[in-house]
Amino acid sequence: MHHPLSTSLALALGAGLSMSVPGQALAQAWPAKPVTIVVPTSAGGANDAMARIIAQGLGARLGQPVIVENKAGANGAIASDFVARAAPDGYTIMFGYIATHGINPALQKLKYDPVADFEPIGMVAASPTVMVANKAVPVKNAKELVDYLKAKPGTYSYATAGNGTAPHIAGELFKLSAGVDVTSVPYKGSAPAVLDTIAGSTQYMFPSLFTAYPQIKGGKLKALGIAGDKRSPVLPDVPTLAEQGIPNVSMSQWYAMFAPAKTPKAVVTRLNAEMNAVLADKGVQKRIEDQGAEVETGTPEQLKTLVQKEVARWKAVVSAARIKAE
Repeated sequence: MHHPLSTSLALALGAGLSMSVPGQALAQAWPAKPVTIVVPTSAGGANDAMARIIAQGLGARLGQPVIVENKAGANGAIASDFVARAAPDGYTIMFGYIATHGINPALQKLKYDPVADFEPIGMVAASPTVMVANKAVPVKNAKELVDYLKAKPGTYSYATAGNGTAPHIAGELFKLSAGVDVTSVPYKGSAPAVLDTIAGSTQYMFPSLFTAYPQIKGGKLKALGIAGDKRSPVLPDVPTLAEQGIPNVSMSQWYAMFAPAKTPKAVVTRLNAEMNAVLADKGVQKRIEDQGAEVETGTPEQLKTLVQKEVARWKAVVSAARIKAE
């Protein structure tokens, strides 16, 4: 005769086994078709370039094509909302960044929750924000730019990638810290903002170094200061803003991969391992570093902690600087 406890234990164990099998089976069969990485910005920007480098390496490792799909708009909220509602099967993932999973919740009423609606896969890279100016502006660094702007209050303007984007917040923090009177001009994304700064429609801006580096290297823009905690290895001669007596304008733009909430843990674990393997490749690291970003990898748990910290941090900054989205 069976002991009742052993029967219930056997049933519980049996149930536990059968519960884990679909996840396990899915992970073994996954991927059985192409995987799509949704990029929350338009083609040609920093996020897009980085996502394409990763997609290429991931496709080779997974044995399935990895497709990049751009869904720009609302500071990345359109793409985030789309991925948050996608089937949690590992076939739709998102290349998120500081705006989608850090700054947006502080600025707009979102249809998605950056913590609850996603399974973090892992960090990809980080890039400091850099202050760049049009070549005709007669200054060599940020300290000289402050004097130049103060000489004619209300005359000059700076470009942003849109209200409430990282380049806008960095610009407003600079205004507060340096005490300058300038106008911010929002564009639909970093690429057109950079082009107008090169053309001289605006005098300066705060893009990520990843976005600005090719233009700095090509001599189209001049770098005046790094809005980060330390100098960048690719621009060792450019001092930080803090070194130039302009504190509190530190902004590192980070990039990371996310899946919809409830994506099986086995699939998330595999994606994290494969992505980290792609990012460990020296050639891939060099391609990302050549654009002004540094590869940073980690576990899904570390990324979850980062997102929670960033959401809290930007809420505080946005209310202090009284920044509003469009």
